Amino acid sequence: MTKSLNPIALVFWRSATNREPVREWLNELSCEDKPSIGRDIAKVQYGWPAGLPLCRPLSGGLWEVRATHPGNRQARIFFGFHDGMLIALHAIMKKTQNTPAGDLALSRRRFKELQSWQRKIPT
Repeated sequence: MTKSLNPIALVFWRSATNREPVREWLNELSCEDKPSIGRDIAKVQYGWPAGLPLCRPLSGGLWEVRATHPGNRQARIFFGFHDGMLIALHAIMKKTQNTPAGDLALSRRRFKELQSWQRKIPT
């Protein structure tokens, strides 16, 4: 993994009602979980491109940060890149081996929505 002195900017997806679900999810984590997830996100910001086991490509421009916590608990932060920024779209604590289809669909929907906003902005 290459190291960069200039991190990729991290932006949290924001809903039309100004909610930032990923930021809210992070804030609700225990004090033990926050630092490890923060380190994993920073590894992506400072060390892109990052591959397995930290980061895995999904489809349609989506990626996931794969964080493991004590007790073999698994967290996933779904993100995409837009205008040179890392956009955190959705986050979950996995309860099964497979990522729930609804969580993937929500991440894809948010990413497409973000991309469509860009096309609607007059230049």
